[in-house]
Amino acid sequence: MIPHASHQPPAPARVFLSGAPGTRALAEHVLTTGHGQWWTDRAREPRVVAVTCGGHALLAGDPSAVTPDELAPLAGHYVETPGRFVPVLGAAFEQLVPWERMLYVHRAPAVAPRVPRGVTVRRLSPEEAPALTALDPAMAWIHESWEGPAALAASGLGWIATRRDRVLAVACSRYLGSRYEDVACATASDERRQHLALACVAGLTADIAARGHRASWSCSRDNRPSRLLAWTAGFRLDHEYVHHVAGPVSHASKFGEAA
Repeated sequence: MIPHASHQPPAPARVFLSGAPGTRALAEHVLTTGHGQWWTDRAREPRVVAVTCGGHALLAGDPSAVTPDELAPLAGHYVETPGRFVPVLGAAFEQLVPWERMLYVHRAPAVAPRVPRGVTVRRLSPEEAPALTALDPAMAWIHESWEGPAALAASGLGWIATRRDRVLAVACSRYLGSRYEDVACATASDERRQHLALACVAGLTADIAARGHRASWSCSRDNRPSRLLAWTAGFRLDHEYVHHVAGPVSHASKFGEAA
């Protein structure tokens, strides 16, 4: 597959539903913010379209029109795609692991958080870019869908909990859609169990509602802490689905031999 020359989507990108919750809002996020990449099997009249952002990918079109070699750009991504693409994905990568996911939609008031003394919870502003840059590396994934801390801070689509100059927790709109905003949050490992993430998520979901959108939340079925936080913050299960983790490119492919 080849990169599409513009952040504007190729014409067949309409195969991705607009107004969808969860990671399905990824395509709208890339279109709106310019963060991410469109891919097609050919420059003109593409038959297969993919869009990647923040380690996730959506893939649609005609699987018979693409070879395993051409799917190499999706290596290392969590791929959400119709089942008809699974055989060609399986041929493209040494490992293709199905991962059960749960998607929640915000439908109830959050449990009131009790924030420890000395902690400030506030809306993200551009001035917070240096503090986000200094995040623990284990938390840095939080700004991947914005391609860096500066863009996330400038977006204003987040809330943080801080003590002095240190960011303890972050919640942000990971994927900004036309109807839904998919929420992500991260907390410093030594600051958990203090309602910090809950306080940030509560502030963020209120902002999302004020923008006329709804908040969604997607996580692994096995991630019990994330599921518990979602429920406490007022999210309720909408549906379950499966995406696939694309491992290294298969050595049987031409791409693998050339690498």
